Amino acid sequence: MGSELQGKTIAILATDGVERVELEQPRGALYGAGARSDLLSIHPGEIQARQFDMVSAGTFPVDRQVSDANVDDYDALLLPGGTVNPDQLRMNADAVEFVKAFVATGKPVAAICHGPWTLVEADVVRGRRFTSWPSVRTDLRNAGAEVVDEEVVIDGQFTTSRSPADLPAFCRAIVEQFAGAPVSR
Repeated sequence: MGSELQGKTIAILATDGVERVELEQPRGALYGAGARSDLLSIHPGEIQARQFDMVSAGTFPVDRQVSDANVDDYDALLLPGGTVNPDQLRMNADAVEFVKAFVATGKPVAAICHGPWTLVEADVVRGRRFTSWPSVRTDLRNAGAEVVDEEVVIDGQFTTSRSPADLPAFCRAIVEQFAGAPVSR
């Protein structure tokens, strides 16, 4: 087990419809590097995970509602995808405000697949370079981002990837990016 992220706490923002592998694998990489994480959501209890958006893939327990979370308690933010998950998050004022406030801190933010939809809604992508699942790219462009088709894109505080196929590279990149952030608190 590595210690690159020892003492760091990562916020993972997700809700029902999250693509299981896009939450589970990055979270595992973060744990493996010594971080702890809180799963934030728009409701208490558990969130329903999916596989390929269509197949039920179990649940994850919610640690805290995003409405009760404080950006100062976290060193980095992870936004997993799945089609339904970020679509619900971008319709929730508390989730959007948390993302907007988090980005304003300058701390690292990572999003994979459809995850950047919440960043679009928070109006924080203008002038930045991103990648995503192909169907999200038009939304990113319309919101003012430069969009590329690459495995992992790092632009300042943002790290993005296209799909579950990119998870090995994405997980390595977020550990490296999150390790460079100063510890909060």
